[in-house]
Amino acid sequence: MKPIVRFAPSPTGKLHVGNVRTALINWLFVRAFDGGKIILRIDDTDTERSTQAYEDGIKEDLTWLGLTWDSTFNQSKRFDIYDEAADKLRDMGLLYACYETSEELDRQRKLLRVQGKPPVYNRAALDLSDDDKQKLEDEGRKPHWRFKLSGEVVTWIDLVRGEQRIDTSSLSDPVLIRADGSYLYTLPSVVDDIDAEITHVVRGEDHVTNSGAQIEIFRALSDHLPSFGHTPLLVGKDGKSLSKRLGSLSMDQLRDQGLEPMAVTSLLGKIGTSDPVEARQSLKQLIEEFGFSKIGRAPARFDEDELALVNARLLHDTPYADVKDRLDAWGVGGGEDFWTLIRANIEKLNDTASWSTAIFAPMVGQIEDEDADFCKSAADQLPDDISDETWSNWTSALKAETGRKGKSLFMPLRRALTGRNRGPEMGAILKLLGSERARKRLRGEAG
Repeated sequence: MKPIVRFAPSPTGKLHVGNVRTALINWLFVRAFDGGKIILRIDDTDTERSTQAYEDGIKEDLTWLGLTWDSTFNQSKRFDIYDEAADKLRDMGLLYACYETSEELDRQRKLLRVQGKPPVYNRAALDLSDDDKQKLEDEGRKPHWRFKLSGEVVTWIDLVRGEQRIDTSSLSDPVLIRADGSYLYTLPSVVDDIDAEITHVVRGEDHVTNSGAQIEIFRALSDHLPSFGHTPLLVGKDGKSLSKRLGSLSMDQLRDQGLEPMAVTSLLGKIGTSDPVEARQSLKQLIEEFGFSKIGRAPARFDEDELALVNARLLHDTPYADVKDRLDAWGVGGGEDFWTLIRANIEKLNDTASWSTAIFAPMVGQIEDEDADFCKSAADQLPDDISDETWSNWTSALKAETGRKGKSLFMPLRRALTGRNRGPEMGAILKLLGSERARKRLRGEAG
């Protein structure tokens, strides 16, 4: 099998974690197959709200995450094709003109609810004669166009949810074309999926009911029908919807916070699945571990604290070669020895800058008055040649001379040499500092 999937963002805003999870699931699924393809479809039929800046941002974010695509196209370039499909549906008697205003439809729904009935459109427009329609248009009304559902039960085996049944008699006939002639999502999406020969439509579970209607449109226009998969939506760690916070969880903001793309994909690829949430070093590993059967039915919980933890654990296992270019670009020196030393003490890669400053830049150590004489004595006894054994031998000698031990011995030295209360193993730090710089700091001088 050579599956073809699509990711279809609208360039009316920034790419956020909810979008990315959908894109990632599609990407992981299709990349497991030799010859599988993913299409980036830009859903810009809303020409007033869609912008080139948002489209460029979406592509930049996907590239940053490593979620490459095989081809791309814009829906705004295909209106003539959608027009042909709409004409075909009209000729089949499946697309019909309606003239109710939004206020009239709202009153109709409220009346049905009062009567204890589902707020389903009553299809009054189907009873309009040509004269009735002309009279309404003479009044200045312009029609919107609805697809006539069969009223039958639509079934499919969902990749995530198993057998699904949508009784279309319980649904309003969906509006496909607004009164201003613009298309809603439903028809262009079906037409594009047919033309692109999409084999699997994978999206959020908020589209389940919509899929029931779209399957009938697929069947009306073509013999092509993709498989469907609907994944649970994201919620916050408190179980509440993220919808009001998605703007603060956009990819550009996470990138600006210094988070690693593999941390983002590791978390989004594992939350809501039977796999443990752990850092992965490559997308290849995520591909190998992916399976629709692992995706649960409960909402996937997105926790920013968990993302920070995954990011830190990812860096703790990252080899120097993977970060060298970025560290060099930031002017962070020290090479592989420095990286190996401090990586277990950082949460984000840009934390390396402060450790580089602490070790390599001229700095006056933090020395309490009661520790000043001890630190000066330590400076005098520090050997010129620093080896792997120097820290142990040096501190043992200081312990024997002063009687200090434990925290009273080690903390003044750490604070004098690094300006910090905690951090990497001091023997390795001492080697990077060198004897001259270490002595200056122990004497309260800039070193």
